[in-house]
Amino acid sequence: MSLPPAQPKLSMTQVLLCGAFIVTLSMGIRHGFGLWLQPITGDRGWSRETFALAIAVQNLAWGLAGPFAGMVADRFGAFRVLIVGTLFYAAGLVLMGLATTGLAFMGSAGILIGMAQAGTTYAVVYGVIARNVAPEKRSWAMGVAAAAGSFGQFLMVPVESWLIGSFGWQNALFILGCVALAILPLAFGLREPAGALAPAGPKQSIGGAVREAFGYRSFQLLTAGYFVCGFQVVFIGVHMPSYLKDHGMGPEVATTALALIGLFNVIGTYAAGSLGQRMPKRYILSAIYILRSVVIAAFL
Repeated sequence: MSLPPAQPKLSMTQVLLCGAFIVTLSMGIRHGFGLWLQPITGDRGWSRETFALAIAVQNLAWGLAGPFAGMVADRFGAFRVLIVGTLFYAAGLVLMGLATTGLAFMGSAGILIGMAQAGTTYAVVYGVIARNVAPEKRSWAMGVAAAAGSFGQFLMVPVESWLIGSFGWQNALFILGCVALAILPLAFGLREPAGALAPAGPKQSIGGAVREAFGYRSFQLLTAGYFVCGFQVVFIGVHMPSYLKDHGMGPEVATTALALIGLFNVIGTYAAGSLGQRMPKRYILSAIYILRSVVIAAFL
């Protein structure tokens, strides 16, 4: 009996390098949005709630668009999704700087950038990793990609703070829009051969996949955990710079604090990905959430 031909794959090194750089840029830009709260609301005469609501909509749009971005990437390839997501990201940043009403700001910083993040971050990159990295190295590889997102925070937050101080908040957004376009050439590194996208099993609709996923207790708990994680991270990232300024601290304090969060998250994420190859993941996640709760309580 002849064996079916092996599906063509990308090299693990290529996937990790391109995927890591893409996540570094897309997540790094996102983690610095809190630095814009004070200058934008001050110049536009908006309340902090206007800015915070747009960022909240951004995260909802990211979450709602994520499954569809993953579905399109599975069917047509991550490359196309990354191209569209990158163009959305660049356009969203430019329009974020041009918005003069709260509704326009919500549409750009909220809906457009949220959809862009769904097409340029983990949902798409992890799919390529899963298809091109051997199962025994998959948890480690995903840990590397997740660590790249944290490194993006460490790298980009000081850059964004410098751009705001040097060129003003509006020009800083225009420059970041150009920086986001750097994802376009990196997307070519995740362009999979046509044969690699052929389904290996029975076809399933997105509705069927969602129903099946929510039928698993582990998936329900993981989703609840991500809800808590996202609330904590976004709350701190958006409001801490203004909170520290309210207490008389300079913007460099917030910049350093956010950058250090990203730096140490690189270490923790990589360690968690490596431990995931050797230990039950539920124990690792439980320990992480307990420690986070203790540290946030101490901060407050």
